[in-house]
Amino acid sequence: MTDDEFFDFCRQHPELRIERTAHHEILLMSPTGSRSGKRNARLTGQLYSWFASHSHLGEVFDSNTGFTLPDSSILSPDASWVSAPKWNALTPAQQDKFAPVCPEFVVELKSATDTLKTLQAKMLDYLRNGVQLAWLLAPETETAYIYRPGQPEPEVVQGFDNELSGETVLPGFRLRLMELR
Repeated sequence: MTDDEFFDFCRQHPELRIERTAHHEILLMSPTGSRSGKRNARLTGQLYSWFASHSHLGEVFDSNTGFTLPDSSILSPDASWVSAPKWNALTPAQQDKFAPVCPEFVVELKSATDTLKTLQAKMLDYLRNGVQLAWLLAPETETAYIYRPGQPEPEVVQGFDNELSGETVLPGFRLRLMELR
């Protein structure tokens, strides 16, 4: 499918979560369970609260947002952020579809239907496409994996009594992991 055909296909099936790999394989994902939805709402809420006082820096996005990455994959992180210069460089038409931009920050929240191995590979795809900070959160083991460019392995944070820092990518943002239990 072309990018436009894929966009139209997704619009025709709003009940599905659909992504496309760099090899143009279509991935259909089941909706998450209620507990995962609750966690994702709390994650997005914390990111939005930070955004409310930092909106001049960029835009935040929820799990329904697809991005066309440089490798031609179209992925939908559970939460993400794009800097103002990148977002404002896009035309309104580009912003209305799967924006051709790689977010600087992404979060994937593992649900019961996800495999850790698949999500870890996805995190590496994000890094290869230009993400500057990526978090993979596994609530069932209370483990956070922090991915940064140039690091061969993610930093592993054990325990949801911790907070994660947005570092220089999202200055001042702190994610309270305990809210994701």
